[in-house]
Amino acid sequence: MNIIVGHTNMDLDCFGSIALARYLYPGYTVIKSRLIHPVARNLYTMFHHHLDMVDSGELRNQQVGHMVVVDTRSRGRVAEYLDLLSHPPQTIEVFDHHPADSRDIPEAVFHESSYGANTTLLGKMLMDRGVALHPDDATIALTGLCADTGNFTHENVTAEDFAVASFLHRQKASMKLVKTFLYTLREKYQITLFHEVLNRLIHRNIQGHDVLISYMELEKQAQGLSAVVEKIFEVEDPDVYFAVFHLKHNGNVLIIARNQKDSIDLDRILNAFGGGGHTKAASATVKQSDGNLVLETLLSYLQASLKPARTAASIMTEGVYSLEESMSLLEASRFLERVNHTGCPVLNSEGAPVGFITLRDIMKGRKAEQMNAPVRSYMTRKLITADIGTPLREVEHLLLTHNIGHLPILSRGALVGIITRSDYLSFRKAEQDLQEVVLEALN
Repeated sequence: MNIIVGHTNMDLDCFGSIALARYLYPGYTVIKSRLIHPVARNLYTMFHHHLDMVDSGELRNQQVGHMVVVDTRSRGRVAEYLDLLSHPPQTIEVFDHHPADSRDIPEAVFHESSYGANTTLLGKMLMDRGVALHPDDATIALTGLCADTGNFTHENVTAEDFAVASFLHRQKASMKLVKTFLYTLREKYQITLFHEVLNRLIHRNIQGHDVLISYMELEKQAQGLSAVVEKIFEVEDPDVYFAVFHLKHNGNVLIIARNQKDSIDLDRILNAFGGGGHTKAASATVKQSDGNLVLETLLSYLQASLKPARTAASIMTEGVYSLEESMSLLEASRFLERVNHTGCPVLNSEGAPVGFITLRDIMKGRKAEQMNAPVRSYMTRKLITADIGTPLREVEHLLLTHNIGHLPILSRGALVGIITRSDYLSFRKAEQDLQEVVLEALN
């Protein structure tokens, strides 16, 4: 027999990939994992007859000719299938978009991409070949694509993700059903738990990262905990979130984590607790342990293992032009024109920053015919500054919250640099370009 499989604990992108893989390999038997992720259960319930999947137990002692693997490249995530076979498959073909995962499926031929969703990889192949899809398959695929790209908001989203989404829409994907499957908090207990966890959140600054922690004791494990964690992560928008649940009925401690920083690897962190997953999403179950002890151990491990976050010092411009508060507006205007700046920090006689003046401020003095007035009369006195060690996340918050285009950087009260809105945007653009180069190299 020839088979198509996804990773264990099948999620929405896994189902989307499988729905499209059936068009590339017609007649292949689709195998269902023993585990289906809670976020995908409603989709599976709706479409299990259409997908015509066979339980993994049916593979016991079977001989497989060709095995197609989607949405993973790690043997451990398809071990539940391989371990049931009487002999290894004759050939294995892999379609995956996780360049950081272990590439350890033996003798496999790999089709790889850096797309935001694995569904995009297979969808692009079908789109390029002009293959027409059944509306149900288009719906399943578009759900998986939207789920893995965060509705096209994740930083790894590519132009191909948008193109394939458009293709699936033209294939009559049901937007109403897609929205239904993506709406994660539909059970009353999930909504109740969501509000309970919100009241227990703890923010910690660890090595300059905004780390969100929550701890709760539950009578037993409930379905859909991951969906609750996802929603809190979306609402609170920290750098990284660790939700710790102590399950009283069996004494286990469950850790579910989500992350949005490339410098943090959740797979590596939770591997130390016997778990794993991906760089941006992972989980671990610590058997028969004290919940508070696990929480304390996790915090200590994060303090020791997280690399320091990038700070203002890494992108600021040194050698800052400045003005003295006693200078006239006319002198300030000529100076700004000479250095081609729209504004400068203002220093007092002791060299300490006391304000900021822009060409717009000087224009007010010009209209009032007060160009001989001192700079201190027209400068902005409520000066927003940041320390040289301020994390870049806080720099972004200051620029946006106060709607300012210049952020003076201080060290022990002295002016040492400045960050403009353009500096920050250039940094983010360069960071994104570097990510694309790295992903292309890995691919």
